[in-house]
Amino acid sequence: MRAAQIERAGVIEIVDRAEPTLTRDTVIVSPLYVGLCGSDVSYYRSGANGTFQIREPLTIGHEIVATVTSIGESAFGDLRIGDRVLVHPVWPSPLPGGRTVPTALAAEVPHFLGSASTWPHTHGGLTERLAVRGERLRRLPDDLPSTRAALAEPLSVVLHALDRLATGYEGARVLVCGAGPIGLLAAVALRRRGVASVALTDLHERPLAIGSTLGAEVGYLIGDARNPVPEESFDIAIEATGVPASLDTAIRSLRPGATLIQLGMLAKGGITADLAQVVVKELTVIGSHRFLGELDDAIALLADAPECDVIVTDVLPLAQIDEALRRAGDAAGSSKVLVAVGG
Repeated sequence: MRAAQIERAGVIEIVDRAEPTLTRDTVIVSPLYVGLCGSDVSYYRSGANGTFQIREPLTIGHEIVATVTSIGESAFGDLRIGDRVLVHPVWPSPLPGGRTVPTALAAEVPHFLGSASTWPHTHGGLTERLAVRGERLRRLPDDLPSTRAALAEPLSVVLHALDRLATGYEGARVLVCGAGPIGLLAAVALRRRGVASVALTDLHERPLAIGSTLGAEVGYLIGDARNPVPEESFDIAIEATGVPASLDTAIRSLRPGATLIQLGMLAKGGITADLAQVVVKELTVIGSHRFLGELDDAIALLADAPECDVIVTDVLPLAQIDEALRRAGDAAGSSKVLVAVGG
């Protein structure tokens, strides 16, 4: 079977790989679409994502929509061959419906699909077939298009971040710094929490234009002196880029006593934001990383949000993985890029 793997920084190849082995507890799935995110681009460009270095060829991809092709005799769930499913990238993963993870599974070594955080590395979804535990699979509604369903993983990241602030959205003025896929999905989710207004910032016009179709009233183009981000004007700011200058913008935009949700992954060191304002304004700062059991809620939201289709701007075949990764790293020209692995 075919799989795409990063050999080293800047080099990704389509290779032949042995078929995965079906065991009693696993399910073989055939990925249909795999979304590319910032971590995938980082692995490709630099051979690392943060502190995780590629030490052996790595198949990336953790935003996976697939079909079930084989089912182990003791596999979890009421699955059938041909079911469309979403794959939870984390293991051990929460069970469907938020049920408690059995102790035996919770004790297993954790890993994340398409990641160099483990040794050996954990391969991801840019492959024609993948073996996973049945507990990781979520059956998709028939009326949810597969391309929109591929947004469920990043939307889960957004929902987890919003849930870190349990209350306070009703009637709030919210600024989302960064109109990439995460920021655009945040605009959609915030609208459903009863906020008074959503504003977006970005370095490029195109994502701001997409945001305006998703409920953002205002878009601030960074660097445009004619329409600067107003200071001390927002109740909540969500920093979704991980760029220090964007963090500074978020802090300055907040009124005294407001809340900052730091969703973007900031690099170690080199933070140049005016953190003294966190003290002077008595801001509440909330950090958020990945997600837990929000995948079911994300699927349900997407099934009721056809407007999210505009976030998917590019769909390319596996054979064009180099071009797909180039587009995924081009924020001016693309939002969410999907790789069509099969089907």
